[in-house]
Amino acid sequence: MVADQIAVLIADDHTIVRSGVRLLLEAEMDIKVVGEALNGQEALKLAEELQPDVVLMDISMPEMDGLEATREIKSRFPQINVLILTMHRSDEYFFNVLKAGASGYILKGAKTSELIEAVHIVQRGEVFLYPSMTQKLVQGYLQLADWESEGEDPLSPREKEIFKLLAEGYSNKEIADKLVISPSTVHSHRGNLMEKLGLQNRRDLIQYARKQGLLKE
Repeated sequence: MVADQIAVLIADDHTIVRSGVRLLLEAEMDIKVVGEALNGQEALKLAEELQPDVVLMDISMPEMDGLEATREIKSRFPQINVLILTMHRSDEYFFNVLKAGASGYILKGAKTSELIEAVHIVQRGEVFLYPSMTQKLVQGYLQLADWESEGEDPLSPREKEIFKLLAEGYSNKEIADKLVISPSTVHSHRGNLMEKLGLQNRRDLIQYARKQGLLKE
């Protein structure tokens, strides 16, 4: 394996899925699939033997599922990053995956380019979330915030308005059109509100969610 290639271990109990994902990943010059696991137990064993950069992990597998395997891998080998690749869209799976220590969550229906991007982001030690999943965390923040009742609203009315639109999935341009302001103004407000809340990037968003109890069993 070339020194600067990303070493990936694929864990999925479906042979066709593993083979297809291997082909997609190895079409990239800087990615090398170093092993395949049929279940969580095998993923844990191969993670110890191969020490990959990234484990691409399914959730539903026999003997040991992907959640338990992720917990074990992160407990024993914290330097290994786990990216969940699953068909499950439910909130329950999403939050439990993050609580288990995974650094990313992507659906099997995603585009190839999104999967490749996710592997690169996770390998760098950053967090990758499918856009709809980032929206869930922001919505969770808004549900927990008790600013008005406590009289400690850290955001200006405009920042709060923009944050709510972000939670609903609107882009900067769409928010600008909706509020009749410029995209650069939206960008500025967005930066200010994320800084005030300590949520400057996706990693901070995950850390906030864990700290505030969003990632419940």
